[in-house]
Order: sequence, then C-alpha cells, then structure tokens
Amino acid sequence: MTAPGSQMITVSDTALSQLKGLIEGQQTEHPLGLRVFVQSGGCSGFSYGMGLDENPPRVDDEIVDMNGLRVYVDSFSAQYLDGAEIDFVDAMMGGGFTINNPNATKTCGCGHSFQTADGAGEAKSCAH
Repeated sequence: MTAPGSQMITVSDTALSQLKGLIEGQQTEHPLGLRVFVQSGGCSGFSYGMGLDENPPRVDDEIVDMNGLRVYVDSFSAQYLDGAEIDFVDAMMGGGFTINNPNATKTCGCGHSFQTADGAGEAKSCAH
C-alpha cells in the first residue's frame, strides 16, 4: 500500500524526457498515457510490460501524473509495482526503459522478469 503523500510509481527525469519525446510526435484522437503492467510469465514468475495508451483509464486503474505524463497501472499490477521507479538507461548494448522494483526479490538475467517474496507466478523460459 502506498504511504500517504507518496506516489505508487515514479518516473526518473531521464525516462520522463524520453517518454515525452516519444509522445510528442504522435497524432492520436485522445491524449496518450503510459500503461505499465505486470503479467504472469517470464523466467522468474512475472514479467513487466509498458506501452503508450490512448484509451481512457480503466475503472480500476491507479493514475499517477508525473509532470504532465499520465501513468496508468491496473489494480492487479499495482500490488507488485508499489514504490517502483521507471528509468531509462542509455547504454551501447542493452539500453532502454527499465523498472527498479523494491518488491522484486529475484530477477532474471534478461531484466524483464522478476519474482516477489510470496513467489507468485509461474516461471517460464526467457524468449527474446
């Protein structure tokens, strides 16, 4: 559960700049937001997903406004992303968006899957 006065998920300045750059050139009927989610799968039990979403937020979404960027997280994913930070790593190999998640107790070498203390989720092989 999110502590009073804090946000469920945050976005680093570097990631915010990259995301605003991606959104800037898009022509959509509705304003774009960033949908961040967790799904079962991946080699550690859960995997992350995110994408630009022009649909209105869903009834069960947590909505976080980060300096004009709206971030949508569904109620299932929110329990695993509470306190997480979206960052952007600029590296010659393997750069891109990443999630720093304090709830993850184990991560996979691919960086896209994780496991929590309760061990929920069914592990699957990493397929890139």
